Amino acid sequence: MAYDTPATIAILGAGPIGLETALYARFLGYEVRLFERGRVSESVRRWGHVTMFTPFRMNRSPLALSALRAQDVNWRPPDDEAMLTGHAYAEQFLQPLAACDLLADTLLLETEVLSIGRAESLKGDQVGDAGRRDHPFRILTRNRSQGEDIHTADIVIDCTGAYGNHNWLGQGGIPAIGERSAEASVEYGLPDVLDTQRERYAGHSVLVVGSGHSAATTVVALAQLAGESMGTHVEWITRRPAEADREGPVRRFVDDPLTARDRLAHRANQLASHEHDGPVHHRAGTWIERIEWGGDRRRHRVHLTGRHHDVLEVDRVVAQVGYRPNRGIYSELQLHECFATEAPFQATAALRGNPSVDDREQPYGDPATLLNPEPDFYVLGAKSHGRNSNFLISTGLEQVRDLFTIIGDRANLDLYANALSE
Repeated sequence: MAYDTPATIAILGAGPIGLETALYARFLGYEVRLFERGRVSESVRRWGHVTMFTPFRMNRSPLALSALRAQDVNWRPPDDEAMLTGHAYAEQFLQPLAACDLLADTLLLETEVLSIGRAESLKGDQVGDAGRRDHPFRILTRNRSQGEDIHTADIVIDCTGAYGNHNWLGQGGIPAIGERSAEASVEYGLPDVLDTQRERYAGHSVLVVGSGHSAATTVVALAQLAGESMGTHVEWITRRPAEADREGPVRRFVDDPLTARDRLAHRANQLASHEHDGPVHHRAGTWIERIEWGGDRRRHRVHLTGRHHDVLEVDRVVAQVGYRPNRGIYSELQLHECFATEAPFQATAALRGNPSVDDREQPYGDPATLLNPEPDFYVLGAKSHGRNSNFLISTGLEQVRDLFTIIGDRANLDLYANALSE
């Protein structure tokens, strides 16, 4: 069913994909409310010290460039081939985009979405029935200064991502013994060990858990810090057995087009190798069984199991074991979710046939992959991948374009093509 303007669209999350979705909707004339529980691009800013693997041209749309140039004829975008840090991307692109006339009045900052339902309807009513769209969405929010409120919308698009909703350290994906009690002392994000958090890590023993690119980023940075500050030592735990990847704990890909990512993986694997003489001690096939935090020395006592049974005493623990979507906000809606990834099922099914970690070849040519059993509710961006971390902003931009061919019921609708032709 097509929605004509001025239908109301509620968009959750003012990150790259949320802002782009709001911009596309405003260009088409829809009423938009853009909810963000923190600042604009809050999650990007949390890892802002890290340089992105992809050039700027993969992280912006022609529509956004057109809007910013129309807003300010003197505005100049970053170079298309520039590899920006998260901070630079937010300050030079996302923040100006949010401040443009088309978006500024749509933003509800410091406003967290708590739950979404249907007016005069329950989750079990009209199962799989398009008639549910006759009941507008009701959105419960909480603003830091104004308290709770209810908003209504014809369409809801969840672009909240997964960063900040961390996985756990223990076997089977559950918390290790004591992890919940120690949670406040564990770093689950990407610490800035070479700059703003240098004093927290310099001269200390640090346990890093994880085998992805976040863990690789932290291990490489800590190794550099160790060369600059005596006493800095890294224990690196990866849960996959060493036999599973003979090149090292961080997966690499033949002819990886993202060369910065490949260099990072190569360097991290060098640091993990038995032949490497340095500040990093790597243990593969190992799990965290228990964490004890506190005592006179205020250190972590960590019990290991698996290939390496040991007890470590470390000053800091960095748990880079991935993130999961917050599904609680739409638990009263009818969604078909993948039992392995917790992502919408059709989006996950589209990804199954392609193992590309960088998401460059993912089959989003069919907008139908964005549909859910709940009419007019959509999940875009990193959250549409669930627990999978193989998401690129460029894929999210394609999702935005595809989504509005559904909402507008116009298969040939493509504002990006129009913007390029101007």
